Amino acid sequence: MSPKLARIIATHGRHYLAWADGALFHSVTRGRKSDIAVGDDVLLRVTAPGQGVIETCHPRRTLLFRSDRYRVKLLAANVTQLFVLVAAEPTLSDDFLSRALIASEAAHIPARIILNKTDLAEKQAVARQRLQTYVRLGYLVCPVSVTENPKQAHEVLLPLIQGQTTLLIGQSGVGKSSLINMILPSADIATRAISSSLNMGRHTTTFTRLYALDEQTALIDSPGFHEFGLYHLDRHALEQAFREFRPGLGHCRFQDCRHDTEPDCAILAACDRGEIDPARHKLYGQLCRESAHNR
Repeated sequence: MSPKLARIIATHGRHYLAWADGALFHSVTRGRKSDIAVGDDVLLRVTAPGQGVIETCHPRRTLLFRSDRYRVKLLAANVTQLFVLVAAEPTLSDDFLSRALIASEAAHIPARIILNKTDLAEKQAVARQRLQTYVRLGYLVCPVSVTENPKQAHEVLLPLIQGQTTLLIGQSGVGKSSLINMILPSADIATRAISSSLNMGRHTTTFTRLYALDEQTALIDSPGFHEFGLYHLDRHALEQAFREFRPGLGHCRFQDCRHDTEPDCAILAACDRGEIDPARHKLYGQLCRESAHNR
């Protein structure tokens, strides 16, 4: 039987769940290859009812991943936009949000910030104020309350995801599962089916999974995590990923300026003029040190 085109909708370790011709296939790769991500389009050779072997992976249009000192963690492939979900509670992590947005810039994936739990009036006001840094950088913020005002949240979010493959990331507790279930009420049923196919129990939240709303629209849910490592990005990739750095790049006295203490640095001059947030510049230095240490 010739291979068929399939889409990876869930991964766990070296086990993959592929969707092809309206059916699920519990799949593996040949050899020790394990660089398949949710959202990948693959050629699948069916070996038994409901089982298959991934022959090849089609070229990716986009790929978002994070990394630490020891390994790379693929998040999703062929994503057309990223939703970074934050909330009035738990407290917004500027470090996590900035790192996620930097990863999206480096991967050339448009990003949008979703502010959830706006019903918590006092706390959401604080969160909105802290998000002004990102608004000034041109990132769009969508305030919603998924549990308290689901109708309004649905009206805001549904048009944004139509025709898109949207990856949803966020720290634990910000309401990702509630958002997914609001958009797609059958998601809980689908999650149990996927968990069963991967032999992981009925209520796991430890793997990334794709939910197709129609042929052109998909949501990709990811497990909550606290750290977003960017060890794979070198200094030049990092400076390009900071939106506010771009007008000054190429205008420093030294061609290989590190934007640290060098004289006549256009980036430092922008910091002095208040055009670059000091916390963002500090994060840039931290990320450069992480990258250099890793290499």
